[in-house]
Amino acid sequence: MIKARRVELGLTQAAVAHSLGRHQPFVANIESGERRLDVVEFMALADILEIDPTAVVSALKAIPDGRKGKPAKS
Repeated sequence: MIKARRVELGLTQAAVAHSLGRHQPFVANIESGERRLDVVEFMALADILEIDPTAVVSALKAIPDGRKGKPAKS
């Protein structure tokens, strides 16, 4: 979801990372599922990507339990 929205907005991982005050690998690790976000990081990322945080949470709740937290296969 995060990667799709970033690409939709035409942003690079480096641009998003810069907006967060982080380095590009931080965003790469989030998108690959290697890193989870805390609530503060999630809210900052949602703001940058113009994502409604409640919509993301609702979408995550709809995922079967066995898939939560696992990166999607590309």
